[in-house]
Amino acid sequence: QVRLVESGGGSVQAGGSLTLSCQVSGFTVREHCMAWFRQAPGKEREAVATIYPTYTGQLSRYYATTAVGRFTISQDSGESALSLQMNNLRPEDTAIYYCAATLARHCVGGYLPQASNINYWGQGTQVTVSS
Repeated sequence: QVRLVESGGGSVQAGGSLTLSCQVSGFTVREHCMAWFRQAPGKEREAVATIYPTYTGQLSRYYATTAVGRFTISQDSGESALSLQMNNLRPEDTAIYYCAATLARHCVGGYLPQASNINYWGQGTQVTVSS
């Protein structure tokens, strides 16, 4: 059974930090692109960071412009956990954050996958940043 379970959301003031975690089971992580999405009220769900296997077998990362320099996506060596370290948070980062998995081909070359291409979703965790 596929499961993606997020944790680590919460409320912080602008400039603060949070680390989100996602426990993964039920599928072969190394064959997929793992991603963090977010959805703010009234907005579409958008990818903010991905980590995916390249053709050499190494992992590569790609970030949405808004996340560059502030967010870091990581995957543990056991391939059962994904994390998103978020620093210098802004009020506009307020959203529900989702752990997600899709086929690696949707991310290879540095692309942010569309929500419609996602195979597996977590239940989401709320992040609220106050000014």
